[in-house]
Amino acid sequence: MFREQIKVIDCTIRDGGLINNHLFTDEFVRAVYKALSEAKIDYMEMGYRSSRKFAPEKDYGPWKYCDDDKILKIIDGIESDVKLSIMVDAHRVEDQEFKPVDQSPVDMIRVATYVKDVDRAIALVDKVHDLGYETTVNIMAVSTENEFDLIEALDQLAKTPAPVIYVVDSFGYYYCEQIEYMVKLFKKHLPGKEIGIHCHNNQQLAFSNTIEGIIHNANYLDASLYGIGRGAGNCPLELLVGFLKNPKFNLKPILKAIEDYMIPMLKDIEWGYMIPYMITGMFNQHPRSAIALRETDRKDKYAEFYEELYDVMP
Repeated sequence: MFREQIKVIDCTIRDGGLINNHLFTDEFVRAVYKALSEAKIDYMEMGYRSSRKFAPEKDYGPWKYCDDDKILKIIDGIESDVKLSIMVDAHRVEDQEFKPVDQSPVDMIRVATYVKDVDRAIALVDKVHDLGYETTVNIMAVSTENEFDLIEALDQLAKTPAPVIYVVDSFGYYYCEQIEYMVKLFKKHLPGKEIGIHCHNNQQLAFSNTIEGIIHNANYLDASLYGIGRGAGNCPLELLVGFLKNPKFNLKPILKAIEDYMIPMLKDIEWGYMIPYMITGMFNQHPRSAIALRETDRKDKYAEFYEELYDVMP
């Protein structure tokens, strides 16, 4: 359980922001940063650095864009060793700006990509690496990819300066056997690189699948406070910290942040295991149909939703 190479990345603001269009208050973001700092978590993901061309400001909160000045206001005055990361979608790069790392509060840029966009991801990695940032490449929806194409992408990524490549179970489809297979496949084709794991909780397996990744030497681990994230959410940070047994971690500030912020937040937005998300996970489908269902007066018509989704499966 304790392995010095393991790094924990909190995705509360970034993945959680997919629920409410990144409209978290400054008070909440600052409280999360303070709690993670006291808990000695390795990285906090602040949100996206999105192009305003693809994401108009009238529709989103500030954590869709993660401007450096905004981040600096949040962290001002808090003593912390937590590194900050932001995510950029490789297929939505247009007008994002990146200062050299010594002029920015951001330490790491995580490039999210589908296999078909790996060339764009590599170009972005090269750009921000030259500016001094740590980098990862997160291969989204890996459960939907053709293995031949995936291997070709991994072989390309093996030649890049990105030191960490992520297995991302975006749809919460995988069981432990697939996690083992994917982590080993990534390690085979990415010699010398670290493997990351990002799991969604559609089938209540995000925590156990993260452990499975750890067993097979995935050392970069994503989680979030109380599992907040799109749809069924992510691996809960509190469970992961409790499991890792790293003496540097302090669980109490995490529990206090959940008590003070996450539980009250559930009154306004919902996330976590629910049967519609279970169904999309079982069928290896994007949760958008389940999200849409939960916004209607049919939100608990599970049998009907199952039948509808089953009928449209190829």
